[in-house]
Amino acid sequence: MKSTGNTRAIVVGIFVFLGVTIFIVTVLTLGSQHKTFESSITVKAYFENVNGLQKGNNVWFSGVKVGTIGTVSLRPDGQVEVRISIEDQSTRFIPKDVTAKLSSDGLIGNKIIEIYGGTPNGPKIEAGDVISSEKLLNTGAMMNTLSKNNDNFLGITSDLKKITGQMTSGKGTIGKLLTDETLIDQLNGTVTVLNRVSQNLEKLTANMTAFTAKLSDKGTLANDLVSDTVIFSRLRATVSRLQTVADSSQAIIASFKTTGRIINEGLSNKNAPAGLLLNDESSGKTIKMTLQNLQSSTKKLDEDLEALQHNFLLRHFFKKKAKDGKEVPDSTVIQ
Repeated sequence: MKSTGNTRAIVVGIFVFLGVTIFIVTVLTLGSQHKTFESSITVKAYFENVNGLQKGNNVWFSGVKVGTIGTVSLRPDGQVEVRISIEDQSTRFIPKDVTAKLSSDGLIGNKIIEIYGGTPNGPKIEAGDVISSEKLLNTGAMMNTLSKNNDNFLGITSDLKKITGQMTSGKGTIGKLLTDETLIDQLNGTVTVLNRVSQNLEKLTANMTAFTAKLSDKGTLANDLVSDTVIFSRLRATVSRLQTVADSSQAIIASFKTTGRIINEGLSNKNAPAGLLLNDESSGKTIKMTLQNLQSSTKKLDEDLEALQHNFLLRHFFKKKAKDGKEVPDSTVIQ
């Protein structure tokens, strides 16, 4: 009986020893993971929303775990104060001006704080420092924005559906372009005309290029006009003379106009001789009668001269004239 009690005591002692050993190993393991037994400094960061961050979660810097979350508490102004414990041995690598942001350990893992950035050669982080924080994206606001964007996209697609329906039915300018063959023919004709115009412009450009090339050929009229200053001065003098002649012509034309005006006034004035002849019927009749009388007198004078030639007193004189080869001038008859 005594040996049996000793055996039980030994077994119990062994189990107690194993339990204590396991407990100590577990505590040490967990403590090493959470850096419980390592010296550290405490810094602060303020967030508007920590999105489920809890005490004991990890803190990472450049992909390396450098500390844990100490406490998470609310402030009177509505912000969340997060105290971060950072290992002493890591502080010499972390700049003072780093930024803290909320992240996740994996796709759907625990929330962690990731610190990044800072000036590598600047002063290092110290106990009591306040780290600037990055504003956490609000998932709800993002979803609201996406919902509004979806509504806008739905409206756009509805409008596009309406527009395409009108286009297929031939409404609007684009619809007519797609369905009206007459308009397409007109557009084709317009394009053809534009092609011709472009070809003509190309020919004109080629001609202008050839002409400008000829300007550099010495001995040609175009080159002389451009480069010979003597010819240019002569042309200028000729133009000046032509201008002078044109000015003189204007003066002569003005004189002709004045003379014509005077003649017209004289012909229309009954008191002037020409106007009297043209406008006074009685004077015209008198002049006509005078001319008729002169014609009659002339005829009678011819008859008298012929009678004198046959007169016996003057007959010898006229015969002598005929022998000398001189003809007696005929009398003028006024018609």
